[in-house]
Amino acid sequence: MSKEVQISAVVSTDTRDLLDRLVVSTGQKKAHVVEIALRHHLLALQQIPAEYIIPPVLVVDRKSGEKVLNRLRRPGRPTAELRKLMRRNGD
Repeated sequence: MSKEVQISAVVSTDTRDLLDRLVVSTGQKKAHVVEIALRHHLLALQQIPAEYIIPPVLVVDRKSGEKVLNRLRRPGRPTAELRKLMRRNGD
């Protein structure tokens, strides 16, 4: 078994609240949850090609944000492939 060391990290209040709710609901120790989550994330980053990693926060500039907003307000018509996919009954 690896030797344990203590690390320190600053996280947002939202992240801390998520962690607190999880440990209360599952009865797990915070240290265990952080160890497993961090290890899982780091191993995934090693094994998954970088182009498939989606950051948890996307930052867009004003111009690209307006494009996204316009697409959400006026979505295009679904393609034939999408309609076919959505018609499937659990296949």
